[in-house]
Amino acid sequence: MTLSSTRYSIHLFVLVLMCYGIMVTANVSSIHRYSFFVAMGYLTICHISRIYIFHYGILTTDFSGPLMIVTQKITTLAFQVHDGLGRRAEDLSAEQHRLAVKVKPSFLEYLSYLLNFMSVIAGPCNNFKDYIDFIEGRHIHTKLLEVNWKQRGFHSLPEPSPIRAVIRKLCMTLVSLLLFLTLTKSFPVTCLVDDWFVHKANFLTRLCYLYIVMQASKPKYYFAWTLADAVNNAAGFGFSGVDKNGNFCWDLLSNLNIWKIETATSFKMYLENWNIQTATWLKRVCYERVPWYPTVLTFVLSALWHGVYPGYYFTFLTGILITVASRTVRNNYRCYFLSSKALKVVYDVVTWAVTQLAVSYTVAPFVMLAVEPTISLYKPPCSLRHNTEIRPINRTTASKGSSERNNHTSITVNQKLEMIKLSEEGMLNAKIG
Repeated sequence: MTLSSTRYSIHLFVLVLMCYGIMVTANVSSIHRYSFFVAMGYLTICHISRIYIFHYGILTTDFSGPLMIVTQKITTLAFQVHDGLGRRAEDLSAEQHRLAVKVKPSFLEYLSYLLNFMSVIAGPCNNFKDYIDFIEGRHIHTKLLEVNWKQRGFHSLPEPSPIRAVIRKLCMTLVSLLLFLTLTKSFPVTCLVDDWFVHKANFLTRLCYLYIVMQASKPKYYFAWTLADAVNNAAGFGFSGVDKNGNFCWDLLSNLNIWKIETATSFKMYLENWNIQTATWLKRVCYERVPWYPTVLTFVLSALWHGVYPGYYFTFLTGILITVASRTVRNNYRCYFLSSKALKVVYDVVTWAVTQLAVSYTVAPFVMLAVEPTISLYKPPCSLRHNTEIRPINRTTASKGSSERNNHTSITVNQKLEMIKLSEEGMLNAKIG
């Protein structure tokens, strides 16, 4: 283990030890608040140090990914202990009651839950009770007892095997890896600040090309999350029960549904199937808990958890507006397209196209991270012509000066994006390796 890896690992242990101290000593009525602010505060400090000390995180090893997963688990467990020991049963929702932890975990259980090898690198976040059931060997048995097997012709409980699910997910990771290695090189994010794209392409061309570039950036997430899911399944963790057709399901820890993402006809449907476990965490620790502005505060928390890159805040603040707008349109106009099958098909096609383009427009800053390329992307394509028309005097000199400024800006933005590209490759290698 290198010195830098050891130093980064210390961050994990420091946070875990601090929060276990809170778990042991804090009053159950406040344990969730203390754990939340300490974990999120420490994570934010680490995010800031990566940006302002290491310049957009160009590191061979990146510790923020594991720290983000540990933060999710720490806060999830703290809220579930608070529900189990600090709240009345009648005040809990059905899900909160099911997941409530009624005994504080031992130090060994705490460490095992937060730092087990299956999820410490890329997650996903899971519930403490599900993990303890898995460790104690009753994870699958508990799920099977929810089904009446005698009615299905079984005289004893079946023994579900994860082999088929693991093979299918490993095949998906291979396809995702191949797409990542080919599409990302063919459609790099630096294309979005290319001089032709910014100044000459019309709005529709920009939007369509943006969609292609954003599609090319997805396979790396498909690869990492599907592989993490497969690792947990291979260990026997992740069984969710039996579907309506009698098939065994191993999607308890699945972080995405690729088919539903690519065919989503609403912003809500897209978000529900992208980074599922993080969305569930946000819902359980924020959306269901805050007394006011749950949508806004959930997006803010999501941005803060991801990091302090300016692009994250462009994305999530835009996401608030898109979410509200899509919800309003759907509630007011969908009913007019349900009268016939043909109209419903038209509605689905149009909303699919609008959703995919809206998502691409919204998440572009998330991929580019920095302010300069984001502003360059959102800059109106005709602004250069407007500049020329407003100031026709000394045309040659102005044109020359403008050209020099544009070249300087282009170099700055492209250099920044190249740095970000190297950073992302380093981060991905660290999380995969």
